[in-house]
Amino acid sequence: MKYLLMIYFNQETFDSLSEEERQGVFQGHMDFMNSLNESGELIDNVALADPSHSVTVRVRNSVPAITDGPYVESKEYLAGYYMVDCETKERAAELAAMIPDARFSTLEVRPLMSTDGADVG
Repeated sequence: MKYLLMIYFNQETFDSLSEEERQGVFQGHMDFMNSLNESGELIDNVALADPSHSVTVRVRNSVPAITDGPYVESKEYLAGYYMVDCETKERAAELAAMIPDARFSTLEVRPLMSTDGADVG
């Protein structure tokens, strides 16, 4: 089963970490990716740019409206994800708990679906 492990990041919290702790987070991601590559569970991973570089697109009455920035003002934002292929939701949650950001951010584990709405296995 394929899962998306989404990292919701809080810049203020990250900034409150010491330089050593921040470097530990970066190294922890490298170690995590290496572990997932060895186990064959990693499909993909992406780090996203800061939301200030985003645009929001809405189409109302067939008219597109494009505005700068994210739609929701929030201290937490989607900062990146890991896509994994593992046997169970419990294993996906176990993997999410290994992501260094789990110590100070929120992670969401969500199964993927195919275009016909069925779970992707």
